Amino acid sequence: MARLASERQAQILALLLPVGLLGGAYISQYVFGLYPCEMCWWQRYPHFAALAFALLSFVVPPRRFWIALAGLAIIVSGLIGAYHAGVEYGWWQGHTACSATALGGGDPLDAIMNAPLIRCDEVQWSLFGISLAGYNFLLSTFGGLAVLWLLGRRKGDTL
Repeated sequence: MARLASERQAQILALLLPVGLLGGAYISQYVFGLYPCEMCWWQRYPHFAALAFALLSFVVPPRRFWIALAGLAIIVSGLIGAYHAGVEYGWWQGHTACSATALGGGDPLDAIMNAPLIRCDEVQWSLFGISLAGYNFLLSTFGGLAVLWLLGRRKGDTL
C-alpha cells in the first residue's frame, strides 16, 4: 500500500514539475518579455519529453517505467540548466551564438529583422543572485531525484 502511494506521488510530481516549469517559462516569455536564448530552449526540450512520459504513465503499462523516464528527463533539463548557469556566471565558456526570437503576427521578414537577440551568457533575470537557468537546475535536478526516490521507496522508508 505504501509503495503504491509513493508511486502515485512520483507520478503526480513527474507530471506537475514539467507543467509548472514550462508554464513559468512561457509566462516569463509572453507576459514579462524574457525571451529564451538557445540554451533556454535546450532546457525546455527534456521537460516536453518528461511531460509526455508522465502522461503515458497514466495510460500505458508499465507505469513505473514511464515515471522513471520522466524523472530522468527532468534531471537532464536540470543538468542543462547547470551548464547554462555556469555560462551565465562566467565559470566556463559555452554556446556563443545568439538566438533571435521572432514575434508573431504581421510581416514575417519584419518579425525576423526586429526580433530581439538573446545572448546565452547574459542573465536576463535573477533573484537572490540565481538566474532562471540556476533555478531550473535546482528545481529540475532535485525534483527529478525526488521522483526517482519516491519511485524506489519501500514500505517502512521514512522521509
